[in-house]
Amino acid sequence: MPSKRKCLGVDCHNEAEALQCPTCLKLGMKDSYFCSQDCFKKNWAEHKTVHKTAQGKTQNGDLRLMIHSKIVTEPDPATGLYNPFPTYSFTGSVRPVYPLSPMRTLPTSIKRPDWSETGIPKGERRLHRSKIDILDAKGQEAMRKVCRLAREVLDITAAEVRPGITTDYLDEVCHKACIERNVGATCTLAYPSPLNYNHFPKSLCTSPNEVVCHGIPDQRILLDGDILNLDISIYHGGYHADVNETYYVGDRAKADPDSVRVVETTRECLDMAIELVKPGTLLRDFGKVIEKHAKSRNCSVHTTWGGHGINTEFHPPPWIPHYANSKVPGVCKPGMTFTIEPILTLGKPREIYWPDDWTNVTVDGKRTAQFEHTLLVTETGVEVLTARLEDSPGGPIPIPTTDNGNSA
Repeated sequence: MPSKRKCLGVDCHNEAEALQCPTCLKLGMKDSYFCSQDCFKKNWAEHKTVHKTAQGKTQNGDLRLMIHSKIVTEPDPATGLYNPFPTYSFTGSVRPVYPLSPMRTLPTSIKRPDWSETGIPKGERRLHRSKIDILDAKGQEAMRKVCRLAREVLDITAAEVRPGITTDYLDEVCHKACIERNVGATCTLAYPSPLNYNHFPKSLCTSPNEVVCHGIPDQRILLDGDILNLDISIYHGGYHADVNETYYVGDRAKADPDSVRVVETTRECLDMAIELVKPGTLLRDFGKVIEKHAKSRNCSVHTTWGGHGINTEFHPPPWIPHYANSKVPGVCKPGMTFTIEPILTLGKPREIYWPDDWTNVTVDGKRTAQFEHTLLVTETGVEVLTARLEDSPGGPIPIPTTDNGNSA
């Protein structure tokens, strides 16, 4: 039997009937059920606001399906935890667990990017989108330093990944690691670049299972069998670094052939793309090898998200597509710094947003993985500035042989 639905009427405790909002249906929004025509009319003034928030589209044209964020469940009396979007139609098993912890504070001595107070990256918005910076020797050395620190922070945070902890705890670990990165005689500290970037509330992104990217650390407990992407970005000495990896949570995740297939294929896609980086390589060439290898393992590439330039700004030009048949212009030149960060999924390469306007999830709830490095184009090839160390947590594991022909 189908599960019973709750009426969307404010303060209405009735079960919903078959009546749905016709405007929501036209917009492709699901589960907008009411118990009666009278209840629907009574709540129209408030309910219609969700139609306005549903007008925005992602890059590939998917509606950002939203449900009015003021509708929340009551906090659990024992724990104080709650789901802030109880009427939202989630695509997979992951749920937000609130309340979020307060935004973490920083020492006053820390050098901050321009969005640290206002939440608005003003410098980034003034950039000419076709102008690609070429770093001199001083800038390149600054990038080496900040990327080395970013690798340290990622490894410290990843070492804490295990069943039973929360992603909010990982945010705390990351935040502390950033402000403990004392370098040289000046003892300058590192700022976690995501913090308040376009009002993002945390110091890193944590994206489990079907979350494509930009998951907000909260009170959800990691389970044995989850996979989890940690996306670390830091600001130090006037330059940014960006690195992420997907990790297995517990032994059950490593024993799941599909999880291993999407994680290891994504890891290999990044490695194969990096092999192409050298002066003269077209920026659109990386997507060809990424998509070809993804398809060979029955995975799909999310085309909405791409790599980007990175230097004194967080996301300057160029845009780096991860899919084939792109017409993006540009070639690699010595002194360029940018990221390659493919996202692969086991299902359809389409996404929707949670009502927090950050968490991006697969439309079918299938699992997804991502890996990222910050790269410097040299005279002869590439320097992987955020390269793994010998003792870095995680790392590749063999892909189990499966009955459908996908194998290591």
